[in-house]
Amino acid sequence: MRRRRKKGADEKLLSYTKYVLRDDIDKLKGKWNLKFRNDNPIHVEFGTGKGKFITTLAKQNPDINYIAMELKEEVLLKAVEKADASNLNNILFLWGDVSNILDYFEAKELSRIYINFCDPWPKNRWSKRRLTHSGFLEMYNRVLEDDGEIHFKTDNEKLFEFSLNEIAANNWLLKNISLDLGNSEYENNVTTEYEDKFMSQGMRIFRCEAKKRN
Repeated sequence: MRRRRKKGADEKLLSYTKYVLRDDIDKLKGKWNLKFRNDNPIHVEFGTGKGKFITTLAKQNPDINYIAMELKEEVLLKAVEKADASNLNNILFLWGDVSNILDYFEAKELSRIYINFCDPWPKNRWSKRRLTHSGFLEMYNRVLEDDGEIHFKTDNEKLFEFSLNEIAANNWLLKNISLDLGNSEYENNVTTEYEDKFMSQGMRIFRCEAKKRN
Protein backbone atom coordinates (compact mmCIF):
# COMPACT_ATOMS: atom_id res chain seq x y z
CA MET A 1 0.00 0.00 0.00
CA ARG A 2 1.41 3.37 -1.01
CA ARG A 3 1.95 5.83 1.83
CA ARG A 4 -0.34 8.86 1.61
CA ARG A 5 1.69 12.04 1.71
CA LYS A 6 0.52 15.04 3.67
CA LYS A 7 -0.07 17.94 1.31
CA GLY A 8 2.40 20.74 1.79
CA ALA A 9 4.63 18.82 4.19
CA ASP A 10 7.66 19.08 1.87
CA GLU A 11 7.48 22.85 1.58
CA LYS A 12 6.82 23.43 5.25
CA LEU A 13 9.63 21.11 6.26
CA LEU A 14 12.16 22.88 4.05
CA SER A 15 11.07 26.24 5.45
CA TYR A 16 12.85 25.33 8.70
CA THR A 17 16.23 26.27 7.27
CA LYS A 18 17.86 26.40 10.71
CA TYR A 19 17.27 22.70 11.20
CA VAL A 20 16.50 20.76 8.03
CA LEU A 21 19.05 19.40 5.58
CA ARG A 22 18.19 17.59 2.37
CA ASP A 23 20.22 18.87 -0.58
CA ASP A 24 24.02 18.78 -0.83
CA ILE A 25 24.29 16.79 2.40
CA ASP A 26 27.38 15.07 1.02
CA LYS A 27 29.21 18.41 1.19
CA LEU A 28 29.03 18.21 4.99
CA LYS A 29 30.86 14.89 5.09
CA GLY A 30 33.76 15.32 7.49
CA LYS A 31 32.65 18.88 8.28
CA TRP A 32 29.72 18.44 10.64
CA ASN A 33 31.70 20.12 13.42
CA LEU A 34 31.83 23.25 11.26
CA LYS A 35 28.07 23.11 10.73
CA PHE A 36 27.51 22.87 14.49
CA ARG A 37 30.29 25.41 15.10
CA ASN A 38 31.93 23.31 17.80
CA ASP A 39 33.80 20.04 18.30
CA ASN A 40 31.28 18.35 20.58
CA PRO A 41 30.54 14.64 20.09
CA ILE A 42 27.94 13.80 17.44
CA HIS A 43 25.10 11.37 18.15
CA VAL A 44 22.76 10.27 15.35
CA GLU A 45 19.32 8.67 15.48
CA PHE A 46 18.27 6.69 12.42
CA GLY A 47 14.51 6.77 11.91
CA THR A 48 13.72 9.58 14.31
CA GLY A 49 9.95 9.53 13.79
CA LYS A 50 8.07 12.31 15.57
CA GLY A 51 11.17 13.29 17.50
CA LYS A 52 10.33 12.98 21.20
CA PHE A 53 13.41 10.86 21.90
CA ILE A 54 16.03 12.94 20.11
CA THR A 55 14.69 16.36 21.14
CA THR A 56 14.56 15.24 24.79
CA LEU A 57 18.19 14.16 24.59
CA ALA A 58 19.15 17.46 22.96
CA LYS A 59 17.53 19.37 25.83
CA GLN A 60 19.25 17.22 28.45
CA ASN A 61 22.71 17.32 26.85
CA PRO A 62 23.59 20.73 25.39
CA ASP A 63 27.23 19.65 25.10
CA ILE A 64 26.36 16.93 22.57
CA ASN A 65 25.41 17.53 18.93
CA TYR A 66 22.48 15.51 17.59
CA ILE A 67 21.49 14.58 14.06
CA ALA A 68 18.01 13.16 13.55
CA MET A 69 17.61 11.19 10.33
CA GLU A 70 14.21 10.36 8.83
CA LEU A 71 12.89 9.55 5.36
CA LYS A 72 9.17 10.27 5.87
CA GLU A 73 8.67 14.00 5.59
CA GLU A 74 5.36 14.27 7.47
CA VAL A 75 6.70 12.67 10.66
CA LEU A 76 10.02 14.48 10.35
CA LEU A 77 8.06 17.73 10.25
CA LYS A 78 6.59 16.95 13.68
CA ALA A 79 10.09 16.34 15.05
CA VAL A 80 11.40 19.60 13.61
CA GLU A 81 8.47 21.49 15.11
CA LYS A 82 9.39 20.11 18.54
CA ALA A 83 12.96 21.34 18.19
CA ASP A 84 11.85 24.73 16.94
CA ALA A 85 9.37 25.16 19.80
CA SER A 86 12.22 24.61 22.26
CA ASN A 87 14.69 26.70 20.22
CA LEU A 88 17.29 23.93 20.33
CA ASN A 89 20.71 24.82 18.97
CA ASN A 90 22.43 21.43 19.14
CA ILE A 91 20.29 19.44 16.72
CA LEU A 92 19.95 19.10 12.95
CA PHE A 93 17.48 17.05 10.92
CA LEU A 94 18.68 15.06 7.96
CA TRP A 95 15.94 14.22 5.46
CA GLY A 96 17.47 11.14 3.89
CA ASP A 97 17.97 7.38 3.77
CA VAL A 98 20.16 5.39 6.17
CA SER A 99 21.54 3.36 3.27
CA ASN A 100 23.39 6.51 2.14
CA ILE A 101 25.23 7.28 5.38
CA LEU A 102 28.67 6.69 3.89
CA ASP A 103 27.93 9.65 1.62
CA TYR A 104 27.00 11.80 4.61
CA PHE A 105 29.59 10.96 7.27
CA GLU A 106 33.36 10.59 7.25
CA ALA A 107 35.11 7.66 8.90
CA LYS A 108 35.02 7.93 12.72
CA GLU A 109 32.93 11.10 12.60
CA LEU A 110 30.17 9.87 14.94
CA SER A 111 30.28 8.92 18.62
CA ARG A 112 26.94 7.13 18.97
CA ILE A 113 24.09 5.76 16.86
CA TYR A 114 20.54 5.29 18.11
CA ILE A 115 18.14 2.88 16.40
CA ASN A 116 14.67 2.85 17.95
CA PHE A 117 11.74 0.70 16.85
CA CYS A 118 12.83 0.31 13.26
CA ASP A 119 10.84 -1.67 10.70
CA PRO A 120 11.40 -5.38 11.50
CA TRP A 121 11.05 -6.45 7.86
CA PRO A 122 9.70 -9.83 9.06
CA LYS A 123 10.14 -11.95 5.95
CA ASN A 124 13.49 -13.70 5.53
CA ARG A 125 13.97 -12.33 2.03
CA TRP A 126 13.82 -8.82 3.49
CA SER A 127 16.52 -9.39 6.13
CA LYS A 128 19.08 -7.17 4.35
CA ARG A 129 16.75 -4.21 4.87
CA ARG A 130 16.86 -4.51 8.65
CA LEU A 131 18.95 -1.73 10.17
CA THR A 132 20.85 -4.26 12.28
CA HIS A 133 21.81 -6.47 9.34
CA SER A 134 25.54 -7.04 8.89
CA GLY A 135 25.55 -4.80 5.82
CA PHE A 136 24.42 -1.84 7.90
CA LEU A 137 26.67 -2.80 10.81
CA GLU A 138 29.67 -2.59 8.50
CA MET A 139 28.71 0.97 7.59
CA TYR A 140 28.17 1.90 11.24
CA ASN A 141 31.60 0.50 12.03
CA ARG A 142 33.14 2.87 9.51
CA VAL A 143 31.42 6.08 10.61
CA LEU A 144 31.72 5.49 14.37
CA GLU A 145 34.83 6.59 16.21
CA ASP A 146 36.93 4.11 18.18
CA ASP A 147 34.83 2.92 21.13
CA GLY A 148 31.70 4.32 19.46
CA GLU A 149 28.39 2.70 20.34
CA ILE A 150 25.04 1.64 18.93
CA HIS A 151 22.00 1.84 21.24
CA PHE A 152 19.12 -0.28 19.97
CA LYS A 153 15.50 -0.67 21.13
CA THR A 154 12.61 -2.66 19.70
CA ASP A 155 9.33 -4.25 20.71
CA ASN A 156 9.88 -7.12 18.25
CA GLU A 157 11.45 -10.15 19.93
CA LYS A 158 12.40 -11.87 16.67
CA LEU A 159 14.12 -8.74 15.40
CA PHE A 160 15.95 -8.42 18.71
CA GLU A 161 17.19 -12.01 18.54
CA PHE A 162 18.28 -11.46 14.93
CA SER A 163 20.05 -8.24 15.94
CA LEU A 164 21.95 -9.82 18.83
CA ASN A 165 23.19 -12.57 16.52
CA GLU A 166 24.24 -10.12 13.81
CA ILE A 167 25.99 -7.81 16.26
CA ALA A 168 27.89 -10.67 17.92
CA ALA A 169 28.85 -12.20 14.57
CA ASN A 170 30.31 -8.88 13.42
CA ASN A 171 32.70 -8.58 16.38
CA TRP A 172 30.92 -5.88 18.38
CA LEU A 173 30.91 -5.97 22.17
CA LEU A 174 27.35 -6.45 23.43
CA LYS A 175 26.43 -4.91 26.79
CA ASN A 176 23.47 -3.74 28.86
CA ILE A 177 21.07 -6.24 27.30
CA SER A 178 17.51 -5.98 28.58
CA LEU A 179 14.63 -8.31 27.73
CA ASP A 180 12.09 -6.11 29.53
CA LEU A 181 13.28 -2.53 29.71
CA GLY A 182 10.21 -1.26 31.55
CA ASN A 183 10.89 -3.60 34.47
CA SER A 184 14.67 -3.30 34.46
CA GLU A 185 17.04 -1.30 36.65
CA TYR A 186 18.11 0.90 33.74
CA GLU A 187 17.52 4.44 35.01
CA ASN A 188 18.38 6.68 32.08
CA ASN A 189 15.80 5.56 29.55
CA VAL A 190 14.40 8.27 27.29
CA THR A 191 11.27 7.03 25.58
CA THR A 192 9.88 7.45 22.08
CA GLU A 193 6.22 7.99 21.20
CA TYR A 194 5.96 4.33 20.13
CA GLU A 195 7.58 3.21 23.36
CA ASP A 196 5.11 5.09 25.52
CA LYS A 197 2.25 3.45 23.65
CA PHE A 198 3.73 -0.05 23.86
CA MET A 199 4.54 0.24 27.57
CA SER A 200 1.02 1.47 28.35
CA GLN A 201 -0.22 -1.76 26.75
CA GLY A 202 2.09 -3.85 28.90
CA MET A 203 4.35 -4.84 26.01
CA ARG A 204 7.98 -5.73 26.60
CA ILE A 205 10.70 -3.50 25.22
CA PHE A 206 14.01 -5.07 24.26
CA ARG A 207 17.23 -3.06 24.45
CA CYS A 208 20.95 -3.51 23.99
CA GLU A 209 24.13 -1.56 23.43
CA ALA A 210 26.91 -2.54 21.05
CA LYS A 211 30.39 -1.10 21.43
CA LYS A 212 32.81 -0.90 18.56
CA ARG A 213 35.97 -2.94 19.08
CA ASN A 214 39.28 -1.32 18.17
